[in-house]
Amino acid sequence: MNHLVIATRRSALALWQAEHVKSRLEALHPALRVELLPMSTRGDELLDRRLDQVGGKGLFVKELETAIAEGRADLAVHSMKDVPADLPPGFTLAAITMREDPRDALVSNRYAALADMPAGAVLGTSSLRRAAQAMERYPELQVKLLRGNVETRIAKLDRGEYDAIVLAVAGLVRLGLAARIRARLAIDDSLPAPGQGALGIECLAARAEVRAMLEPLEHADTARCVRAERAVSRALGGSCALPLGAYATTAGEALQLRALVASADGKRVIRARATGGDPEAVGEAAAQSLRERGADAILHGGQ
Repeated sequence: MNHLVIATRRSALALWQAEHVKSRLEALHPALRVELLPMSTRGDELLDRRLDQVGGKGLFVKELETAIAEGRADLAVHSMKDVPADLPPGFTLAAITMREDPRDALVSNRYAALADMPAGAVLGTSSLRRAAQAMERYPELQVKLLRGNVETRIAKLDRGEYDAIVLAVAGLVRLGLAARIRARLAIDDSLPAPGQGALGIECLAARAEVRAMLEPLEHADTARCVRAERAVSRALGGSCALPLGAYATTAGEALQLRALVASADGKRVIRARATGGDPEAVGEAAAQSLRERGADAILHGGQ
């Protein structure tokens, strides 16, 4: 093959991610020409409601997958935290790249830490996971919906619509906006989403020649960790309607995984840990531990 087309969302962050993969592929395969196919997705267009109310994470990837299925593109580049736990039949994640800083970031023109924010201060996020963990520790804050791309969210903060917002460190770093970060939230204070900070490259499983070209982009440790994190989500239903965090690290051959499930208001947060060598087994063990601690009541709408 001497030509590949990457389907990508149109946001500045998505385009950065696609360009990053493009440059790596062209460096690995000097005769290869890589083209981007920027697209708008339903997730980019429905900005007035939470994702869990309008169809979930799949809204960010469905149009890209359609372009691949129809032959208009050969692959798609995603933020792994936006990829549903189960892919459609016939699709595969051909590579998961080395993870950027997985933490959440506090961005504010007024406050250097969540603990500095007074009662009634407005914190913006689109993530149930981030909101629940913030409200668990700081129930006096007002947490309000914040949708849009990174630049749009920061512009709303700068207009004074929010006192602070929470974004992923990785996106800010990749866009050259690390200077806007006031605090990188500790992993245990704001457990990341499964896959946060890693990029995933999706293609058709039957395209062996495409998979072979993408294989060198895989970062083995990151991929093992992300597979364990995603296994938690899959075992619990895989829905973004669930405030769920999962983060794994490696220690030699062993994986160490932290996971949580929370009620949307943050009044009930259940945490679990699991260790082992097999990513899927570790993720399933953490999910089972969460269920044993009462996660089912939250999963089925209780508090």
